[in-house]
Amino acid sequence: MAAASSEKVSQARERLDAHVRDIVQWHFSPATGAPFWLERAKSFRFNPLKDIHGFADLKLFGLFEDEWLRGGPVRRWVPKALQTKPIYVFETGGTTGIPKSRVVIDDFRIDYEMFSATLPEKFFPKGSNWLMLGPSGPRRLRLAVEHLCQFRGGICFCVDLDPRWVVKLIKKGWMEHLKAYQEHVIDQALTVLSANHEIRCMFTTPKLLDALCGRLEKDGTTLAQQGITGVFCGGTEMTSQWIRFAIEELLGPSIYIAPTYGNTLMGLAAAEMPAAKDDFKITYYAPEPRAVVQVVDFDDPDKVVGYGQSGRVMLTTLTKEFFVPRFQERDEGEREPPSEKYPWDGVSGVKPYRAIAAATTVGVY
Repeated sequence: MAAASSEKVSQARERLDAHVRDIVQWHFSPATGAPFWLERAKSFRFNPLKDIHGFADLKLFGLFEDEWLRGGPVRRWVPKALQTKPIYVFETGGTTGIPKSRVVIDDFRIDYEMFSATLPEKFFPKGSNWLMLGPSGPRRLRLAVEHLCQFRGGICFCVDLDPRWVVKLIKKGWMEHLKAYQEHVIDQALTVLSANHEIRCMFTTPKLLDALCGRLEKDGTTLAQQGITGVFCGGTEMTSQWIRFAIEELLGPSIYIAPTYGNTLMGLAAAEMPAAKDDFKITYYAPEPRAVVQVVDFDDPDKVVGYGQSGRVMLTTLTKEFFVPRFQERDEGEREPPSEKYPWDGVSGVKPYRAIAAATTVGVY
C-alpha cells in the first residue's frame, strides 16, 4: 500500500482537529450536549468549551471507563438536541455481567454507508442481495449489515444467532451442544442459499465462514458455486494465517474478502484485501475523523508507540450522537503508518489484549 504524502497527513490532522472542536462544543454546550457529559464537566479542572483546541487536548479528559456504559439511565447519553429523535440501543456481548449499551440514531447507517464506498463493485455489485450470517439480537451488526445491503440496492436475508448462548456453551464445556447450535446456524444459511434468492454478497465471522465452507464441501459444492462473489468478514480471529487459508482454501480466486475491525463503539475500520506479496498482512484504518484508533504503550496510555511496535488499542469516538474520548480496547496490535488512501495511522496484527486474553472467551467471532 502506497505511503501518504506529508501534505495529505497534515490535511487529515487539520480536519481531525476541526472535527474535535465541533464535537466537543456540541456535547458540552448546555443547549445541545449529552446530560452525562454536562454533569461530568462540573468536576473537570478545565473547560471543554475553551480548552479543547484539537485532538491532542483530549488527554485532559483522562481515560474513558467502560463501566460508565453498563446500566442506565441510558438516555443520559442522548444529546439534548437529539432527544426527540427515534433512538436505538445496541449492546455488547454481556458475558461478564451487565452489557455495555450505546444509544444510536443514525451513526450505524452513516458508518456503513462510508464503508460501502470501500467495497469493489466488481465483487459487491450494486443491487445484489446479501446473507447476514452473524449475531442478531441487541447488536448493531444485524441492522447495520441490513442497511448496508439496502443502501447498495439489495435485500438482506438474516439468520437467527445468539452469541451469548454460544459463549455460555463454551464456558460450560458443552461441546456437543455447541456443535449442534453451530449446525443449526449453518442450516439456516444453507436454506437461504438454496432458495434461489440470487444472493451474491454476505457478511460473516471467521468461525462461521469456516463452518459454512466445511459444510458446503461435504455437500460437494463451494461458496463460489453458490453464487457468492464478495464476503465482508469481521472478528478477532482474523489473523494473517487465517486470511491466507480463507483466500486459498475456502474462497478461491473468484471471491473477494473484505476484512474489517470494529465494534459497537467505534463503527468500522476497513482494510484492503490482503495479498500474498504482503504476506497477507491485514492493516485496518479507522473512519477518521468520526473515530480514531491509536496504538499506545502497554504501561502508559499517554504514549503512542513507534511504527511497527506493539501496544494496546485506544479508541476515540467523535460523532454528534456519541463522544467517547480515549477508551482502552480489549485488543492489542501494531501501529502502522498512514497510507495514500487513509492518510492517518492504522493498526495491524489485532488480537485480544495480552493481560486479559486468557480470561476472554471467543465465541462466534
